[in-house]
Amino acid sequence: MKLNYFKSKLFLKYIWSYLFILLIPLVFMTVLIYKNAVTSLRTEIEQSRLAQLTQAKVVIDGRIKELSEIATRISYDKRLAKYQVHDPITNSESIQALDQYKATSSMIGEIYLYFHNDDKIYSSKGLNNFDVFTDNLRFKTWDRNALFLDLNRAKYPTIRPTDIVSNSNGVQKSMLVYLIPITPNSSNPYATVMYLINESELSNLVDTILGSYEGQTYIIDNEGHVLVNNRQGKVLSSAETKSLLGDIKPGIEERVIGGVAHSIVAVKSQSNGWTYVTIMPNSQFFSSVVHIRSFMLLLFIIVVIVGIAVALLLARMQYQPISMLAHFAAGKSDSDQGNRTAGNELERIRTALQEYSSKVDLQEPFARHHFLTMLLKFGHAQSLTPELHEAFNLEFNRSHYFVMVIGWDEDEHSDIQEYQEMIALLTQIEFPELSAHGYGVELSRVGQLGLIINFDLEDESAQFAHIRLITEAVRANLLEGFDIVPTIGVGSAYTGFDQLNQSYIEACSAFELRSTDHGSINYFDKLSTLPEHTYWLPSNLLMKLSQSLKQGSYDVAAQIIQSAFVSLHSSGLSALYIRCICFDLLNTILKTVDELGSSHLLVQEISTHLLHSSSLDELESSLLELASDVCQRAEQNEVQEEQSIIDRIIIYIDEHYTDHTLSLETVAFEFGISPSHASRTFKEKLGINFVQYVWQKRMEEAKLQLKTTQESIKNIITNVGYMDAPNFIRKFKKETGYTPGQYRKQFSPFVNLDSSESNLDS
Repeated sequence: MKLNYFKSKLFLKYIWSYLFILLIPLVFMTVLIYKNAVTSLRTEIEQSRLAQLTQAKVVIDGRIKELSEIATRISYDKRLAKYQVHDPITNSESIQALDQYKATSSMIGEIYLYFHNDDKIYSSKGLNNFDVFTDNLRFKTWDRNALFLDLNRAKYPTIRPTDIVSNSNGVQKSMLVYLIPITPNSSNPYATVMYLINESELSNLVDTILGSYEGQTYIIDNEGHVLVNNRQGKVLSSAETKSLLGDIKPGIEERVIGGVAHSIVAVKSQSNGWTYVTIMPNSQFFSSVVHIRSFMLLLFIIVVIVGIAVALLLARMQYQPISMLAHFAAGKSDSDQGNRTAGNELERIRTALQEYSSKVDLQEPFARHHFLTMLLKFGHAQSLTPELHEAFNLEFNRSHYFVMVIGWDEDEHSDIQEYQEMIALLTQIEFPELSAHGYGVELSRVGQLGLIINFDLEDESAQFAHIRLITEAVRANLLEGFDIVPTIGVGSAYTGFDQLNQSYIEACSAFELRSTDHGSINYFDKLSTLPEHTYWLPSNLLMKLSQSLKQGSYDVAAQIIQSAFVSLHSSGLSALYIRCICFDLLNTILKTVDELGSSHLLVQEISTHLLHSSSLDELESSLLELASDVCQRAEQNEVQEEQSIIDRIIIYIDEHYTDHTLSLETVAFEFGISPSHASRTFKEKLGINFVQYVWQKRMEEAKLQLKTTQESIKNIITNVGYMDAPNFIRKFKKETGYTPGQYRKQFSPFVNLDSSESNLDS
């Protein structure tokens, strides 16, 4: 690294800046990696719990459904009919049948069959008197009377939460009771099937969900009762559990319980309404990534060490191009920068940029025109940022918008100066008394201008009258200031800014249908339409469709076709009648295609997709596809036409660049396009603007004549189309490093200059 770099205050400032800002991303990176690790781990665990809960739900739902199916089979099993069970001869067969049903499901601890108001109850182990049954099988929270009532009154499947059940031998088990009335789906069941289910049959299915983490797993029935409660490590109090489970919702969420953040994952069954829940303290996520802290500390030390070297390298990399740019700016600037000190690099660049900013300002009208042209073509209101508002001095802040297309006959207006004055008038026009203002834009065809009007309107019923007043005001301004009689096409007004392209296409349609009289005003809203009682498509809609296809605006064309089909579908006409009406759309598209000169390319597509469409939906889809193809071809034709025009313009410039009257305006009028359109297209196709191209041609010719002729420098400058010799010499030297005289001495054998040429060169 050069030592003189350290003499620059700017370079030292970069070093300290990089060392300082190194700490900011380092801290953020440390926190981000740590948080990301915790978040990733948490997400992984929660998703794993969610998947396991879902799997447990599916398994348990299947088991419960299996119990319901067993009860259904019992209700239709003749061996378990009431008379069969009560018969001393056949009841052994009935008990055997119950035992077989018990064996079909691993969840069943015991199965009982009870007929309403009977004093006996039957199980897979035999027949018991009800009193004996309740003496031998006791429930901690379910007394004998409640048991009797529940067995007799059960109308729908019911499951009781886990209870402690004791048998005659004093053995206790945690079991659930599932009651299913039979016959199923009957409002008056005659019996009840009772299943005893070991709690372990359900708890085993959710034991592994939490893995090695502390927390709780619940299964809750549709009435909010806890059926299963698995605990690992520190558990919640009964009050906290009751408060939490009261409003649990399916999904993943975080709650603070007892001052501690917990992660809650819940899944709900749609078949039986049960909810499966896991609750786990969040602190466990952080304790699982302790190893990352050590990694971050090591990473911090490494980055600090490497950062010092990187700061020096980056400072040098950043300062070097700035130093070169400052040197370049000093050489290009008209002011004397040679004696500036090394600490003023940015000041040199700032001075040079100020000098070039005025040149950039010259391009603003072209950028503004391009932006307004895009609004007319596509109507993208979101592209109008506050920066563009300020840069282009545009205000679209009123309630309604519409577009005018203004034109005149070519033989009526041939003065370039007057044309430029007209553009200046319409660039921004105000009508305070009508609460309206407008912005003009040159259209691609010479002699046509577009005018975007923005106005406020209080009474919607007076909308057309207001548009008429604004249009007449624009026309009056043109008649007063210029010797022309304009023809105007006016589109419909819209409240949505994004619909400017709609209004523009309507204005073009109205303008194309202008009458032969000079100065006519054609309103799209007043073009011929069909009476309201008929369902034939109005002519103004078909004209708008044709114009949208010519403009290559598929969005507008698709909207017209879709709205036409919606209207026809709601008309109540027969499908055949609607199909015939829809051929108006097809004929309009075909006519437009023919005008574009590419109808033969679509014959196969029409015969394949349109004429053989089996439904109106297919016909609509085919018309949309055809419209899309036509719009693409229109855009391709426009691109080809622009390329052809540019090719002809280049040929014209190559033949006339020595004419000092050559300008962008004269070339544009020569080829019947607007100057702004010519400038934009020229720059897009060649990468340089019109002035730069003409200058290059003149420079090359001047160099050639300086090297190959003995013509005086003054005559050479005049011969290549330049009238300002001092300015040419200054630009020539800036580009080549030589004055024309020095260039001739360096590259030409003809070096005998008279004194007048020497004075001119100096």
